[in-house]
Amino acid sequence: MLSERRLEVLRAIVQDYVGTEEPVGSKALTERHRLGVSPATVRNDMAALEDEGYIAQPHTSAGRIPTDKGYRLFVDKLAGVKPMAAPERRAIQNFLDGAVDLDDVVGRTVRLLAQLTRQVAIVQYPSLTRSTVRHVELLSLAPARLMLVLITDTGRVEQRMIDCPAPFGETSLADLRARLNSRVAGRRFADVPQLVQDLPEAFETEDRGTVSTVLSTLLETLVEETEERLMIGGTANLTRFGHDFPLTIRPVLEALEEQVVLLKLLGEVGDSGMAVRIGHENAHEGLNSTSVVSVGYGSGGEAVAKLGVVGPTRMDYPGTMGAVRAVARYVGQILAES
Repeated sequence: MLSERRLEVLRAIVQDYVGTEEPVGSKALTERHRLGVSPATVRNDMAALEDEGYIAQPHTSAGRIPTDKGYRLFVDKLAGVKPMAAPERRAIQNFLDGAVDLDDVVGRTVRLLAQLTRQVAIVQYPSLTRSTVRHVELLSLAPARLMLVLITDTGRVEQRMIDCPAPFGETSLADLRARLNSRVAGRRFADVPQLVQDLPEAFETEDRGTVSTVLSTLLETLVEETEERLMIGGTANLTRFGHDFPLTIRPVLEALEEQVVLLKLLGEVGDSGMAVRIGHENAHEGLNSTSVVSVGYGSGGEAVAKLGVVGPTRMDYPGTMGAVRAVARYVGQILAES
């Protein structure tokens, strides 16, 4: 374990390097920070930090820069994330409050995160498997053709066309709509199959085929992995950090084009806590020079999806973590109120 003094030296190196983009020397540290010790002591502390792999010397006669291990310890020892100022919080709320539907919420969230952090923003659409049914609508398009509309508690809307085995009258349609909603509205997706399994028996023999077809379509909609939708924005922000990426930025851009990679970056949806993965902690080789800050969001206390940012390891971690957490909280509020 590092002593508190050496931890202070490491914090100072991280802060200066993130702010100046220049390797940090002992003289600059003692001039900029009240470390309470002599430059010689700081030099000794820096030598010890280098021996233990927390900082490195990029080239001879240069100052030191944090390593992935150094950033990891810095993040782990953060006393707290940087709170958003009141004007920033109002701006977030005003921007997101103007959204008209779920697509607009996700689109605005991506733009806002990219602007606040000046990084690449990724927002996952709410997971269907973690949602509850708000309403099921059935519309007649032709005597033997229906449209099923599933509306979730997160504001997500799924539409499916259904070709019925026989004509289905308006009276039967209204009856099915009412019975269906009385059983499934407000219930978790996982509970729906058991709740509707005996529904066909409540109808006349000639209508049971259509009722079964509607139920099959509904259940297929519930289990489809459409939660693997996400939106990305702010990729152009990476061009500001060209010198933070060894050789070329291309591997990062190529990795960001792969949806499977992005979903793995955000991690498991069920985890509502904040996750920070630094450099080589990212499994994808193309992202070894980046850090990912992600957090779950949702209505109530449960995460239904994740959002986060990707940027170089030389990142303002307290500020980025504060922005990501604040945006996630407001998106969750919007979903709860929608």
